[in-house]
Amino acid sequence: MKAKNNNTKTLEQFKDNHFGKIGTQKREDLDAGYENFKIGAMIHNARIEKGLTQEQLAEKTGTTKSYISKIENNVKEARFSTLQKIVELGLGGHLELSIKL
Repeated sequence: MKAKNNNTKTLEQFKDNHFGKIGTQKREDLDAGYENFKIGAMIHNARIEKGLTQEQLAEKTGTTKSYISKIENNVKEARFSTLQKIVELGLGGHLELSIKL
């Protein structure tokens, strides 16, 4: 019986092969883009959980519906101070920041 060839790769192996090793510009761009996407997705999910529209969240935070939409859809990066307003004033949450070395 012939052994089956297993071409399964981990996500890290896939990223290494297609975007380069950690530290290369292409890989850094990929990882930074993912973090921005993740922030937008977390805001979107929290907003939905709170039962707010983008317009309502914008009103609570002193910004615009368009700006909230751009953050949620990874079109625009939010400044930390704006992100803090969205989370704390708009969503009633607490923003935590950590640094891992």
